[in-house]
Amino acid sequence: MTFDTSSWLAEARTLIGPAHVLSELNGDDVSAYTHDWRGKFEGQALAVLRPGSTAEVQALVRLAARTGVALVPQGGNTGLCGASVPMAGGLQAVLQLGRLSRIREIDAENNTATVEAGCILQTLQEQAAAAGRLFPLSLGAEGSCQIGGNIATNAGGVQVLRYGNMRELVLGLEVVLPDGECLDLLRGLRKDNTGYDLKQLFIGAEGTLGIITAATVKLFAAPSAEVVAFAGLSSIAQAVRLLGALRGHLGERFTAFELISGPAVALVRDYFPETPAPLEGDWPWYVLMEAADGGSDEVLREALQTALMACLEGGCLEDVVLAGNLAQGQTLWSLRENITHAQQMDGSNIKHDVSLPISRIAAFVEQMLVELPQAFAGARPIVYGHLGDGNLHFNLSAPKGMDAAAWQHQTEAVNQLLHDAVVALRGSISAEHGIGQLKRDEMAMYKTVAELAVMRRIKQALDPQGLMNPGKVL
Repeated sequence: MTFDTSSWLAEARTLIGPAHVLSELNGDDVSAYTHDWRGKFEGQALAVLRPGSTAEVQALVRLAARTGVALVPQGGNTGLCGASVPMAGGLQAVLQLGRLSRIREIDAENNTATVEAGCILQTLQEQAAAAGRLFPLSLGAEGSCQIGGNIATNAGGVQVLRYGNMRELVLGLEVVLPDGECLDLLRGLRKDNTGYDLKQLFIGAEGTLGIITAATVKLFAAPSAEVVAFAGLSSIAQAVRLLGALRGHLGERFTAFELISGPAVALVRDYFPETPAPLEGDWPWYVLMEAADGGSDEVLREALQTALMACLEGGCLEDVVLAGNLAQGQTLWSLRENITHAQQMDGSNIKHDVSLPISRIAAFVEQMLVELPQAFAGARPIVYGHLGDGNLHFNLSAPKGMDAAAWQHQTEAVNQLLHDAVVALRGSISAEHGIGQLKRDEMAMYKTVAELAVMRRIKQALDPQGLMNPGKVL
């Protein structure tokens, strides 16, 4: 039977309103929804659907299930693995959730917020702050990424050291299942020991098991004091010792510990020349640290300074500076945040988002800094990441003068060398970016047969028609 596109679009318009169904058939430009922001992935969509409520999502899912149209849930479309854009070919529609943007409730006494999937992360941060609370997830894309996407990809960010990944921040979910049924798990409970924890199935599943429409997330007391420090080190092994020492000195006040290689700092200062040198000398490695608590800046600064001086005397670092005020702290953070921008300006690079046991990171990096340049002459490693939770972005910039396409042609070989080493050390090839379509085939190479079999059985049980974000993860 021939699929009747016009009739399908007409029914979708009846369900959610004509203004919220976009289609090339009607002359609408849908390109912003069918390719990712890096320009790496591009697919085709029968339509872009923009529901405004959970009930409208249910109605669209039922329509899709009845007619065999796959749905690709999309939030801010800021992901790095192509999970939120359709594949090429097949009957697919993008389910753009940006209109589900309400903050339904902020419960300051329970330290929770219930928000819809399309709520911008920064909006939630601001509304929580207005209530005297902190929502700690912090990403470079926080001005455009959406909570539903953060949950679907189990986002990490710079404060995982203290607060955990998105998985640890979610207490409850509202999910529309592939048959259109709404699974209401919006409970703001820290303890609920009544059978399977179903919400965990959907966190990090990248929309392959159902459509997240709302969530209840944890809030925390807003810190009244924050202090930032920047240290120079001679090795990653020294950075690992520093991490352990500061955890001992500061406990829960220790919120961020970002590793940055010397070449990464140099790259930022090349492309952002207004960036001041944070320390007098140059070091092979640097660490950006932050502590926060509910006391005064003065008391916290003294505690961090005392801890750092003890670490300096104990040989855990070579040089260090404390930000004197909020503006200086923001300048230090901008150095870390501008690494990605500097790499884009510098040219083609092959990105990696890996995690390892912290105790094995130094050996891994030392191995890769030898083996990668040997295998790929002229390649320039740019290493940085969230050392406090074992997450590294080990990127390889193209040799100077090499054509971008020629360098990207080396991606598979580079990935195999690096990812083989990661897995040999019991690490993961995706720490916080997810799988999407970028790493789907690689994941199948590194997961065990038993793991993949269980994942496929879950997928088959919940989505027997295979209409939830096809081609992603599995």
